[in-house]
Amino acid sequence: MRIAVMGAGALGGYFGGRLAAAGHDVTLIARGAHLAAIKADGLRINSPKGDLHLPMIRATETPEEVGPVDLILFLVKNYDLDGAAHAIAPMLGPETMVTTFQNGVTAPHHLGEIIGHDHVVPGVAYIPADIAAPGVIRHPAPNDTLRFGEMAGGGSSRCDRFHDALSEAGTTPVIEDRIDHVLWEKMIMQATMASITALTRLDLGPLRDCRESRDLYRAAVAETARVAQAVVPDLPDGLEDKVWQFVMALPPNVHASMLDDLQRGKRLELEYLSGEVVRLGLKHDVPTPIHATFRAALMPFVDGGPGAG
Repeated sequence: MRIAVMGAGALGGYFGGRLAAAGHDVTLIARGAHLAAIKADGLRINSPKGDLHLPMIRATETPEEVGPVDLILFLVKNYDLDGAAHAIAPMLGPETMVTTFQNGVTAPHHLGEIIGHDHVVPGVAYIPADIAAPGVIRHPAPNDTLRFGEMAGGGSSRCDRFHDALSEAGTTPVIEDRIDHVLWEKMIMQATMASITALTRLDLGPLRDCRESRDLYRAAVAETARVAQAVVPDLPDGLEDKVWQFVMALPPNVHASMLDDLQRGKRLELEYLSGEVVRLGLKHDVPTPIHATFRAALMPFVDGGPGAG
C-alpha cells in the first residue's frame, strides 16, 4: 500500500515505521526538530516488540510532495484538525481511505465534513508511546492495538486491506462492527483519566491508592457513562463497569498524554474530552458537575499555560 502519515509524532512514527519495515511505501508528514532528525538519521523505534532503525524512510512537511495515496493515517491533535484536513487534499484520490485516531468522539465527523465522509474510517488507538528525542519513538509496552471500522458499521474490503497491512507489520489490528461504541468506550475511560491526572500531576497508582481520589475517579467515569448512554442509547450494558475494571488493571505508572502536554507547556485537548462531556451533558439534560469542575480548573492551561505564547 502507498501510505502517508499525517502527524508522524509518537503514534504516527510507530505505526508508520512498522508499516515501512513491512515493505509498504510510507511517507511521514512531520515538522520541526523531529522532521529534521528523521531526514538526517532516519526514524528509530525502541520497543519490546523489537527495535527498528529506518535510515531511508521518506519524510516531509509538505503533503504536495507526496501526491495521492491509498491510505492516510490521520494522527494530528484535535485542535490541529481543520488545518491538517485541508492540507491533505493533494494526497486524496477518489478511493483514498483516511483513518482517524484522535482522542474524543468528534474527529471522524468533523473531518468528514471537510474531506467527504466517504473517505473517513474512524478508529481508536491503544498504545503507550512518546517521542523520546527527535527522530526516536519510545514504545515501552507490547500493546499496539488499532481498533477501527466503517462509520456506518462493520468492516469493508478497504478495512481488510488495512488490517492485513498492520498484521504483516506485527501490530495488533481489530476491525469493529460498531466503531461508535468503541469510540465512546474509550471516551468514558479517557475523559476522566486525562483531566484527573493533569489536575493532580499524578500517575494512576497514587490516585487509585487514595480512597477519596479513587472515589472521585469512579464517579467521573460514571458521569461520562451516563452522557454516553444518552448520546448512544444502544451502548451495551455494563460498559461503565468494564471501563473501571480496565482502569484498575492498568500499571500504576500510567497517566494521560494531557499531563505530558501540560508539563511541557503545550496546548491541551481539554475541550474534546471533559469539555465535550459537559457540552453533550447540557444537550441531553445529563448533569456533569465533576467534568464541569475538571474543565474549569484546567482552562487556564488550555492554550499552553498562563502566559504561554
